Amino acid sequence: MRDEASILHADLDAFYASVEQLLDPSLAGRPVAVGGGVVLAASYEARACGVRSGMASWRARKLCPALRVVGGHYSEYQQLGDQVMSVLRDFTPLVERISIDEAFLDVGGAVHLFGAPPRMATEIRRRVRTEIGLPISVGVASTKHLAKVASQVAKPDGLVVVEPGGELDFLHPLPVELMWGVGPVTREQLARAGIRTIGELAAARGEMVQHLLGRAIGGRLAALASDSDPRRVQTSRRAHSVGAQAALGRRTADEEVLRTTLGFLADRVAGRLRATHRAGRTVTVRVRFADLRAVTRSLTIPDPLCSTLGLTDLACGLARTALDDHPDEREISLLAVSVSNLMREPALQLRLPLGAETAVDRAVAADPAVDRAVDAIRDKFGRRAVGYATVVFSGGGRVPDEFRALAER
Repeated sequence: MRDEASILHADLDAFYASVEQLLDPSLAGRPVAVGGGVVLAASYEARACGVRSGMASWRARKLCPALRVVGGHYSEYQQLGDQVMSVLRDFTPLVERISIDEAFLDVGGAVHLFGAPPRMATEIRRRVRTEIGLPISVGVASTKHLAKVASQVAKPDGLVVVEPGGELDFLHPLPVELMWGVGPVTREQLARAGIRTIGELAAARGEMVQHLLGRAIGGRLAALASDSDPRRVQTSRRAHSVGAQAALGRRTADEEVLRTTLGFLADRVAGRLRATHRAGRTVTVRVRFADLRAVTRSLTIPDPLCSTLGLTDLACGLARTALDDHPDEREISLLAVSVSNLMREPALQLRLPLGAETAVDRAVAADPAVDRAVDAIRDKFGRRAVGYATVVFSGGGRVPDEFRALAER
């Protein structure tokens, strides 16, 4: 454990809904839900009426008749999330981004520049609010777990500092569901054993907790309940995959939706790969249906790729495979694309497009010069300066046979 509270956890409040309120000032202060048939995110005004993520929109409207349901601006979410991360990096290079809207910071080495950690947290909140227009909550503590818990206590739009020496007094009265890794199922399991607060979990016999939750999870939660968390903020950990996802509300999975959405996601993923001079051999697509059930299909190809159009073709083929395997499910709420099995891009042995007859061959043989030209234009004039036109699979949307043979169930 550190002897100073120099770990910050910064977490944007009701991020998707807050962005919608920022983009449309008429929504400010009103109950807002992002999604379609299913609520993907809710503002705090909507949460006060009982609206929660994953809830059917009809039920949300019944609970909150004044609710405004909006479709979402997903490219804006990524852009604004990136802007917030840039603000955080102005205070320290030790920033560990763990999702689109939250990150850990280690500010111990920046005290001589910006003052004490609570002062930095206050300034971060001010800058994010004034420069970007979004509310953000920050927890300050001596460990990552405690900082994350503190930021949850601070919500909405607040700051909580846990001073050294007062960690357990702060932590133990809190409900177990504030702990990192305790979801509804784990909470109910602990409640049946009479454990409802973090202090009760810390006081429970380790053997009993491990028997209840399993050795790995039980041991980890027992340690965190006693504020035993040696983890440090990591910034150089090499990613094993690069991915992106888009929540769609509730959409019919037609060719236009698949091609447009997966093309957008492939553009982001492939661009990130090229920016770090990497490429990958395994492409994975996740399709979530309207009832929140999800299926995943993946494909490992002979040679690595980082081409936007090649990745789009492979992703579309995998998505069609998943949908054809579930013919009764034609409405989807989320699409995700990721590339793994990564390697350095200079190791690529590019293929000539001679006899490239299968979708896999066409993807691997895609000309990287097009992507490099697009990257150069975007670097100079901004991401919106140029994009890729929609390219339809030959075969009019039919699932190519090679996806049937190679897709991993």
